Amino acid sequence: MAVASRADHGGAGANGLAERFLEMLAAERGAARNTLAAYERDLDDYMSFVARAGKTMIGCGQADIRAFLADVHARGLKASSAARRLSVVRQFHKFLYLEGLRSDDPTTTIEGPKLGRPLPKVLSIAEVDRLLAVAREGVDDPKRPLGERRRAARLTCLLELLYATGLRVSELVGLPRAAALSRERFLMVRGKGDKERLVPLTDAARKAAKAHLELIATDKEKPRQKRWLFPADSAEGHLTRQAFARELKDLAIAAGLAPERVSPHVLRHAFASHLLQNGADLRVVQELLGHADIGTTQIYTHVLDERLKAMVRDLHPLAGE
Repeated sequence: MAVASRADHGGAGANGLAERFLEMLAAERGAARNTLAAYERDLDDYMSFVARAGKTMIGCGQADIRAFLADVHARGLKASSAARRLSVVRQFHKFLYLEGLRSDDPTTTIEGPKLGRPLPKVLSIAEVDRLLAVAREGVDDPKRPLGERRRAARLTCLLELLYATGLRVSELVGLPRAAALSRERFLMVRGKGDKERLVPLTDAARKAAKAHLELIATDKEKPRQKRWLFPADSAEGHLTRQAFARELKDLAIAAGLAPERVSPHVLRHAFASHLLQNGADLRVVQELLGHADIGTTQIYTHVLDERLKAMVRDLHPLAGE
């Protein structure tokens, strides 16, 4: 680790204190290399600031930590970056206290920057329709090469299923072939924590799955690929999340949309947001998404807020006065 400069950070012994802290993270918490590198950068930033103030890690106090946070803010760093630095500083000082190297923990009463919860990126209904229309092009054209038709049918099936069900991308690409062979109008999905849930299927999704299966029926598949709805030459035997994400970016460009706006997760958000816009109950959306906690689904409450405003505007007897 690049810690040679720490001898001058925060007074004598700072180098050793930081090393001990990072070693604890690696040994006791199993922190990954990238995590340790990030902790090291943030800790160096803090120790450099304290050293410039003429203080040591043992002698600095609450005022020094608040001054460091003010400095982070003055440098124009985001609230999330400031919160991450404070988290590292908290853990470091707690470590010093528990190790008996300090008689106190100066971070206990320091509040971090308030973080606003980012709203999910969402495509409009018209934009989703455009993606689907471009994906479908050529699926039924017998003049196109079979390989092109298969790719188009697979992408259409992926999109229709994702937009119809709101599946996580890992759930989608890992669907067994039996899921599309059932006559039922729903899918049984095994999600996080090995929990199963039922999600209904639209007619468009079932039709897309049928077309996809008919086109791959003549394909030469390896035995391990035959159980998957979206077989591929990968370690798992099915399409990978990364490959699907790349195909979506290419589709977005073809549909005239900015590729950074389109991803499997964005389409999952679109599924939830469009349901709520059209009157679905938040608890129902929670169940369909497979969220264990309603709090996770509440990122979509901005959609409900807009719907309630529209209802008051359109339905309240005094709204027009």
